[in-house]
Amino acid sequence: MTQRRILRLQGADTLKFLQDLVTNDVSGLDRGLVYAALLTPQGKFLTDFFLARDGADVLVDLPAAAAEATLKRLNMYKLRADVSISESGLNLQRGTGPTPADAFGDPRHPALGWRRYSDAPESDDGTDWDEIRVAHCIPEFGIELTPDTFILEAGFERLQGVDFKKGCYVGQEVTARMKHKTELRKGLCTVHLENTAPVGTAILSDGKAAGTLYTQHGDQAIAYLRFDRAGKDMSAGEAIVTTA
Repeated sequence: MTQRRILRLQGADTLKFLQDLVTNDVSGLDRGLVYAALLTPQGKFLTDFFLARDGADVLVDLPAAAAEATLKRLNMYKLRADVSISESGLNLQRGTGPTPADAFGDPRHPALGWRRYSDAPESDDGTDWDEIRVAHCIPEFGIELTPDTFILEAGFERLQGVDFKKGCYVGQEVTARMKHKTELRKGLCTVHLENTAPVGTAILSDGKAAGTLYTQHGDQAIAYLRFDRAGKDMSAGEAIVTTA
C-alpha cells in the first residue's frame, strides 16, 4: 500500500486558499471527497491528493513522498491568508468492500472503493490496487504521474480531478489551452501485453519512439503513448504491446 500523509488546513481563508491553487472546485467538499492536483505555473504536475471535510477543517490526503515539498509550496502561497497547515495525526484506511459509515467514496472510479481517515494504523483490505488501476487506466504518483506530466494527458478530466468552470488556479492557463485549443496527441491508455518489461521501458513502433510502459498486471498495462505512432506492431523490451 502506498504510504500517505494526512495534513489539516484550518482558518477562515482555507476554502478560498485552496480554490485559488488546486485544479478542482472545492465546493464539491460539501458532497464528499474532491480529487485534485497542484501544478506549476507552467501547468506541469507536482502532486495529486484528496480533499475531505472534517468539521470546519479540510484534510489533505497526499502521497508521503510529496508531503514535504507540498508543505513548503503551500506555506509559500499562503502569505497572510488566515490558514494554518499542520499534521492531522490521522491515517488512511481504504477498501472495496462495504463502505463504513464515516468513509468517503473514491471519486476517481467506483471500482476504487472507499477511503476513511482515523487514528487507527494505515491499512487496506487486501485489494489488488494495481489490478484496478490497470483495468481502468488510473495513474499513480511517482509511476505514471511525474514532473513531466500534463494532467489532461493523464486522464484527470475522466477521473474528475479538474474543473474547467471554477476560475483561475495555478497552472490553469496551460491546462485550459490544452482542453480548448488543441487535440491531445499523447496520453495514458491501457494496452495489452505479451511478456513483461520493466516500468519505464520505452515503447517502439516501427523502430520509432512511441511511448513508455508503466504499471503492469496480467496481460494488461498502463502506457503513455504518442497516438500518431501507436500502431499494431509495438514493442517494449521483450514485451509485445498492442492497444486495447
